[in-house]
Amino acid sequence: MINITKRPKLWMQKCQFSPQLAIVLSALLVTLTGNSTFFNHLEAIYPWPENALFIGSVGIMLWALTSIMCVLLNWFMPVKLAISIVLLTGAICSYFTDGFGVIFDVEMIRNMFATNSAEATDLFNIGMLGHVTLFGVLPSIFFNAITIKKQTNLKDFKRRSVFTGMTLLSSVVIIVANIFAFSGQYASFFREHKPIRYYSNPVQPMYSFVALALQNLRAVSATEFVFETSRAAIPDTDLHRELVIVVVGETARADHFSLNGYARETNPLLAKEKDLVSFSQISSCGTSTAISVPCMFSIIGRDGFDVSNSNTTENVLDIVAKADISVQWRDNNSDSKGVADRIPYVSFKNQDTNPVCDDECRDEGMLYGLQEYIDAQEQDILIVLHQMGSHGPAYSKRYPSEFETFTPACQTSELSMCSNQEIINAYDNTILYTDSFLAKVIGFLKHNTPRYETAMIYVSDHGESLGENNVYLHGMPYMFAPEAQTHVPLMVWAGSSSDIDIDKTRTLKDIPNSHDALAQAILLSLEVDSDVEVTPAPPLLGIKAED
Repeated sequence: MINITKRPKLWMQKCQFSPQLAIVLSALLVTLTGNSTFFNHLEAIYPWPENALFIGSVGIMLWALTSIMCVLLNWFMPVKLAISIVLLTGAICSYFTDGFGVIFDVEMIRNMFATNSAEATDLFNIGMLGHVTLFGVLPSIFFNAITIKKQTNLKDFKRRSVFTGMTLLSSVVIIVANIFAFSGQYASFFREHKPIRYYSNPVQPMYSFVALALQNLRAVSATEFVFETSRAAIPDTDLHRELVIVVVGETARADHFSLNGYARETNPLLAKEKDLVSFSQISSCGTSTAISVPCMFSIIGRDGFDVSNSNTTENVLDIVAKADISVQWRDNNSDSKGVADRIPYVSFKNQDTNPVCDDECRDEGMLYGLQEYIDAQEQDILIVLHQMGSHGPAYSKRYPSEFETFTPACQTSELSMCSNQEIINAYDNTILYTDSFLAKVIGFLKHNTPRYETAMIYVSDHGESLGENNVYLHGMPYMFAPEAQTHVPLMVWAGSSSDIDIDKTRTLKDIPNSHDALAQAILLSLEVDSDVEVTPAPPLLGIKAED
């Protein structure tokens, strides 16, 4: 009897490809299956069919570039592994680009490595599994099952070198020929439409990975710590103790706060606080946590900020600690992104430290044990609370069930299964929970006001796209990121004993400002005297006149 189950295996074993043929075929496959968004953006600028030849030319260039990347990988690893990496990269990245509008630039790759396992789990679903299996796993299995000629001896190695060189040269010739044939269109394409290249797959993700690796290598070699101030202290004339809480929000966008004019009542508790000021024109340092959090605590400012050396540069929390102020970072997010490397740090991501956990540990759990910590301190105190906030795409996980006010709310991380309104409903519920959390922070500070000069500063790290122009989540390159990802909420509350003048502060709330102003606001609220030169920015705080 003939065993028909062996036939496919026998056929694939008899199917024999040269390494170069396997590379160009796999590159063609990923070019055709992984670049839907890239070609949609291209066609929007160069409409089909009058630009059919040019669009085809761009496709050929993309195929040639992918072949080059695969050939270069093959120099460092077996050809089957190189092909599998290219295919899987293309499949994974195309899922997020096509489904969420995600762009894999250097900062997005950095953000991926900074994401913890819980956040990463939110991104996995049946849709992703099916997409990656169909366009990544199955093609990888095929190319690993077929016979690819091996070069083992010196003669074969020379032949491999010749064929590899020919493949690279052919790809370069194809690229040059295409540019020459459509030079007029390519001139405008490269100069006027640069953002489109960010959607090329897997060329852009793999290029970004290499660029990030090189940045990290340079950062490792630069081990000397940079001090931004030589002196920081509390003046002898300051006889009152300060208690300041800085709340770092996550993925909150300013236009979904009712305090900033949003039609829905997403801030019912904060609206009752007469000593609270909500700033309406604050721009973020970046569009991802990995950039914005270290940037907002830097004294350098966004224009001069370099995340690759931020871990070896003194930040505002270091300066505050140098002034003999008790500083503690409490985190319910992934981590501090290096900001709290040199100060006390406590994670509230598990039940060992956070008593408020159901589907996940809640932000309000960061207040647990805080009073005991404060009572044990003898000097001024700065507390940083890093929220989980509104982190997507699993918005429904970010709030307890009693905060599901806006319904129906999207209950899955696979946003394509929800209507746009369901996504917005779930997101707005996260803002409603943040409102409750911040109200509890203020209540905590009010309890301590007779003993301390109390204040709270809340600011989100970045915003979030909720489907506008078919873009979701965050992390787009800053130069063309939508306002939804860069316009963030910032609020200041001051206790009755504080030196912060709320009426004066309120006059500053509509002045365009940014994360650059946070460092100066922290130093001012704690009355730190130092020789630090903070990047100029409009002030956030008005201060009471001395008696």
